[in-house]
Amino acid sequence: MDNRLTILVRNRNRKILAEHSGINALTLVYPGVYEEGDEIVVRTEQTGVRVYLRIDDAINEAFCYLTENEYIFRIPFGEKRTSYSPRAFAGETHLIGVRMVRDEEKDAYRNLARNEADQHEHYGCYPHASANAETRGEAVFAARNAIDGMTENHSHGPWPYESWGINMRDDAQIKVEFGRTVETDRIVLYTRADFPHDNYWTSGTFRFSDGSVLVMQLEKTDQPQEIVFPVKKIEWLTLDELIKGDSPSPYPALIEIEVWGRG
Repeated sequence: MDNRLTILVRNRNRKILAEHSGINALTLVYPGVYEEGDEIVVRTEQTGVRVYLRIDDAINEAFCYLTENEYIFRIPFGEKRTSYSPRAFAGETHLIGVRMVRDEEKDAYRNLARNEADQHEHYGCYPHASANAETRGEAVFAARNAIDGMTENHSHGPWPYESWGINMRDDAQIKVEFGRTVETDRIVLYTRADFPHDNYWTSGTFRFSDGSVLVMQLEKTDQPQEIVFPVKKIEWLTLDELIKGDSPSPYPALIEIEVWGRG
């Protein structure tokens, strides 16, 4: 079924600076310098749809599930921009794109958690990451960093080393929501490995929306670590009960969580 899509850029006063509409796929070129308060708005006639969304030409397109007719992405400035590439949202020309996911792409086996367009605020665009702790409330330690597709883990701080920081809390928990039922059978974690600055976790506990629980054993490594299990049908999962290793550092952190499956 065809779906009418619209992309627009507007300023803090909701004045439309650029706009374009089309059926199933379109791009918008915004010939201007972004100013604080500017935002990208993506509108769709239908809800419950899968789209590929590119919020900037310096950021990979994201596979998103939209549950609302309008998705708002607020252009980051200042400290909030530090978790993005310095090339993103910079300059005088910006290319934005959105297209419907084709039928043959919908059931592809992929990382269901990845969403480069996720934000701290939530506007019906999934997957979405949230947490009960983010170190000092800084953008470079926000939950969204754990699903942004970046896996470089040999330092900490601004892009490309952004991570989910737990603010030294023993009860830290991160949640990934998918907005609909998906099927998964594998999870991959990239923990931060800026040793000796960083600590590490020896284990973590996954809790799934179907009521099941899995404990994953972890190691001090810069390599991806994975757990494989029989297919689960879930709408969300959490990761908590993160047990620190014996390093004197109080700073374990998560670089990326990948949830592989179909949906």
